[in-house]
Amino acid sequence: MYLKDLDIPGDKLTYGDFSLRFMVDENMENYMSVHNWLTGLGFPETTKQFKDLIINNEGQRDLNEQFSDGSLHILNSNFRDVAIVKFRDLFPVSLTSLEFESSDSDINYFTAEVTFKYTVYNVLAADNRTPL
Repeated sequence: MYLKDLDIPGDKLTYGDFSLRFMVDENMENYMSVHNWLTGLGFPETTKQFKDLIINNEGQRDLNEQFSDGSLHILNSNFRDVAIVKFRDLFPVSLTSLEFESSDSDINYFTAEVTFKYTVYNVLAADNRTPL
């Protein structure tokens, strides 16, 4: 094994990205919230976009404002929690565009997909405390 890096247990963990498909609300608030977050993180058109992103509720500059924690509730057929996946330090890396179609005669709802990077996740039981 000369000059080969050996894989050993306990080395760095690697998680896949977290992708979420969601229905865009009627006023596009949820879509624009992710869009503005992503724009502020990426290559904003103005420095104000990034500045607005990193200002906390007290009006102070806080680079942790780039990140968010999140919970994904896994439901059973009766819409009761089976498990809760808790993500730490989420931030978006991509957001799909919206497909506009004027020739449809039926009501079609917009959906979009957002992809997040994150530090770590934990899967908890429905009580939101006990690890599965």
